[in-house]
Amino acid sequence: MSLLSLLAALDDGSTSARAATENALDRAARHVDLNALITIAADAARAAGDVADAARASGARGALLGVPFAHKDVFCTRDILSTAGSKMLANFVPPYSATIHDKLQAAGAVLIGKANMDEFAMGSSNENSHFGAVRNPWDRSRVPGGSSGGSAALVAARVVPFATASDTGGSIRQPAALCGVTGIKPTYGRVSRYGMIAYASSLDQAGVIATSAHDAA
Repeated sequence: MSLLSLLAALDDGSTSARAATENALDRAARHVDLNALITIAADAARAAGDVADAARASGARGALLGVPFAHKDVFCTRDILSTAGSKMLANFVPPYSATIHDKLQAAGAVLIGKANMDEFAMGSSNENSHFGAVRNPWDRSRVPGGSSGGSAALVAARVVPFATASDTGGSIRQPAALCGVTGIKPTYGRVSRYGMIAYASSLDQAGVIATSAHDAA
């Protein structure tokens, strides 16, 4: 489902957040050959899905309540590995979360895992990661682009309807183009950089990759 279709299904009760989460985790397992995820937070995702379902049952609504997504692993997530694709941070578990994560949690989105990326966001093919190269879901012999290649591959493979990404010199726009999905690089400063592991702070921007322009908006 697209993000908007999934939200409609959640709103009318034809699916649940737990079911959407299980579907995302299942598709991640079926597409493990893409090497698009560094960390899978399955238990936390299932728990978050159950919380979202309980909230909906009580009448709550949120912009993304119950929608599964993935974070580019440049964003710090409290109690979940945040590696930036680097051996240096292979065991780094932050004591805090990026503002973008806090806002997505407040909107009810369900994090399934952390997407592979070029190390410290320095690359344009997603072959430069301590955790190995990401493959393009349309053709495993081709690159997905970078540095947000993991995010673009996950969305293109319909593992999640959207994923966070970051852009310093093209790292949202280029992998979105190579994977046939939509990426938005916001105006500088529009989205907080707090908790985003820096490449070049005067150029870094947090954004999103989704299946369509409508979903990205």
